[in-house]
Amino acid sequence: MARRTGFYLDKRNGKFLGVCSGIADYTGFDVLWVRIAMVLGTIFGGGFLAIVYFVMAFVADAKPTTLYASEASHPDELEFWQKTRAKPSRSIREVRSTFRDVDRRLRDIELQYTSQNSQLAREIDDLGRN
Repeated sequence: MARRTGFYLDKRNGKFLGVCSGIADYTGFDVLWVRIAMVLGTIFGGGFLAIVYFVMAFVADAKPTTLYASEASHPDELEFWQKTRAKPSRSIREVRSTFRDVDRRLRDIELQYTSQNSQLAREIDDLGRN
């Protein structure tokens, strides 16, 4: 099974070897900005970034097709996994916060339906008498 939090070459959306589109997918940045940064880094970095680019293209795995299928059916899932890769602790806090909020709302609903509501009981009794 493919790990969603790993770095993969995105050859499907890539122009040359899929490294820039893989970086964009991994970080959540727009691929155009990653490509611009790569070109500028190669020009001003003396070619070191070009070597890193080819090493990454050689070492990294291609993105599994199963990840493409899930992205097409659930775009929100793509955004979630990008956030998780970028800052896992923040993602965990957000999920916990969401669950706490859902739990609080469920407790409020349960309290509303299970509590003694004397005014409502009186109104129901009055309806039965009329």
